[in-house]
Amino acid sequence: MLAAVAEDPMAKPDTTEIAGRIERLRREIDEHNYRYFVLDDPAVPDAEYDRLVGELEKLEAAHPQLVTPDSPTQRVGAKPAAGFETVAHDIPMLSLGNAFSAEEVREFDRRIRDVLDREENCYVAEPKLDGVAISLRYEDGRLAAGVTRGDGRTGEEVTSNVRTIRSVPLKLRGPGIPGRLEVRGEIFMTRSGFAALNRRLEKAGQKTFVNPRNAASGSLRQLDPGLTADRPLRFFCYGAATSDGLPDTHMAILERLKEMGIPVSPEVRRLTGVDALLEYHADILSRRDGLDYDIDGVVYKLDDLDQQREMGFVSRAPRWAIAHKFPAQEELTTLREIQVQVGRTGALTPVARLEPVFVGGVTVTNATLHNIDEIRRKDVREGDQVIVRRAGDVIPEVVRALHERRRKELPEWNMPAECPECGSRVVREADQAAHRCTGGLVCPAQRKRALEHFASRNAMDIEGLGTRLIDQLVQADLVASPADLYRLDAETLAGLERMAEKSASNLVAAIAASREVPLGRLLFALGIPEVGEVSANQLARHFGSLEGLARATSEELEAVPDIGPIMAGKIHAFFREPHNRAVVEDLQAVGVQWQAPEDAGGGDDRLAGNTYVLTGSLSSMPRSEAKAALEARGAKVTGSVSKKTTAVIAGDDPGSKLEKARELGVEVLDETGLAELLGED
Repeated sequence: MLAAVAEDPMAKPDTTEIAGRIERLRREIDEHNYRYFVLDDPAVPDAEYDRLVGELEKLEAAHPQLVTPDSPTQRVGAKPAAGFETVAHDIPMLSLGNAFSAEEVREFDRRIRDVLDREENCYVAEPKLDGVAISLRYEDGRLAAGVTRGDGRTGEEVTSNVRTIRSVPLKLRGPGIPGRLEVRGEIFMTRSGFAALNRRLEKAGQKTFVNPRNAASGSLRQLDPGLTADRPLRFFCYGAATSDGLPDTHMAILERLKEMGIPVSPEVRRLTGVDALLEYHADILSRRDGLDYDIDGVVYKLDDLDQQREMGFVSRAPRWAIAHKFPAQEELTTLREIQVQVGRTGALTPVARLEPVFVGGVTVTNATLHNIDEIRRKDVREGDQVIVRRAGDVIPEVVRALHERRRKELPEWNMPAECPECGSRVVREADQAAHRCTGGLVCPAQRKRALEHFASRNAMDIEGLGTRLIDQLVQADLVASPADLYRLDAETLAGLERMAEKSASNLVAAIAASREVPLGRLLFALGIPEVGEVSANQLARHFGSLEGLARATSEELEAVPDIGPIMAGKIHAFFREPHNRAVVEDLQAVGVQWQAPEDAGGGDDRLAGNTYVLTGSLSSMPRSEAKAALEARGAKVTGSVSKKTTAVIAGDDPGSKLEKARELGVEVLDETGLAELLGED
């Protein structure tokens, strides 16, 4: 990296030295832009690039007489325009004919072979970007003008805005640059940039864009170039309007333009024969959703310029090129009804039931509406005509409603107050977008997940009851709630797939053994929202019984250490749901019993306020037991060491946490120290 100009308060560097440093910085920044936007091979991290630009800005600010129009710092700086001037294109920007099937592409190729009297043709194929067509004119290697396509014959002159786009070179590189060069290409916005822009606009309370193409168009036509500069726009060149001083094939021209620093799509290919074109189309279509920019097809062009001239034009389109379009990803249809689906976590998702419409290669009848906030933001109502988008394997979504086509006032849709699956109350937390069913223990949509959690090691610890077996039990309608597990017998289980008599007997024994369990583990097993192992044990110690916890008010729950108002509200709501109380009563009916902690109702808080980290293997007890014992005495156990850590408890073969503790001066305890903490002899 070039060294910075030394700043000596006693000596002033002469202008020649400063000018030399400025020129070197410009060349280095231009080289990094070339590697990033053209070669897709950045040489330095963004922070180093920003440092170079920052140094150049400071030097130019101190020496304004050295500023030139093609300096990388001059991408922003023009005053807002009152409007855009209409400019005539020297060479019209013609549109392309379209092909929608393989047969039409074969016909396109056949016509060319007939005219040229050739058995096979050589083409250049590239993705058809869904952006804004632009013409860039360079004079003596410097950007002189940028004009939109407009109607093909005249467009809007947006040079000041184009200059703000970092992937558009302000000065071409290398020798042999034509005195006048006009290139054509597409200005677009990446999908990731579009998502980030909309998040920013929404946070600022501003109107968001519908799709990346609209965002690119709106950003390019800002009257203030500073606003355009703030938008994540990119540019790909797809050809030259003039061929003076350039090679005699389209592919060679693109390579030459790339050498000059003009970015070209990395997906461009030179292909021979129509079968190769169709294979290219299928390949790009299969990878379409993995690209970070929208495309709506591919373009085929004859490679040889003499052959292009021989083929000529028809009406407003060249005979030597065609756009092979992809199946439409957006279509118009009618939203018949909005229904709700309940997911495995209890989240309710509104789903649009549609008039069947063919989009993205398949017939779509359903589309997601995400949540009630999205429905309100888009103002989507039953009976609306809506635009539906489908991209690859992504679930189709309703993009927007056509409000101008509403024939009458349609009522707003509201989320149901009761779960459509089980009838339990539906609630929405203030800090979340999703509505949730409160009947986690009985809701059919949540049944499998609830049972998996109930049987897990840190809950009821039913050995042998895994996900696959739970799937079978639910599908066979043998288990509807946790209590039904205790009604299973070996004969019934032996009839399931891959379940032998011995395995069935072992599982029945494991289920029976779980009937007696510490209260904290039972509370954790119930899957009360927000209640983890630590808070379950704290609740058990504080209330001493399930009945006492179930009767507690929100205020009484908040009195428990580390139980805040949100968690208290969810615990209170859980036990006010009749379905959940019925499940608890059913568990009692099948013989499930719990033991209250020895210190229930009082609490051993001798380690309250202390934070510990466990590392290595303990010989006296498993680490999980040590963690539970520390937490039972009011301590917090975390997985990382910081200056706030009270002590690190190290067993055999400790890892990097021990080294970190020593670096920070944190106390280190062995197993003897742990025993003393726990009050054990």
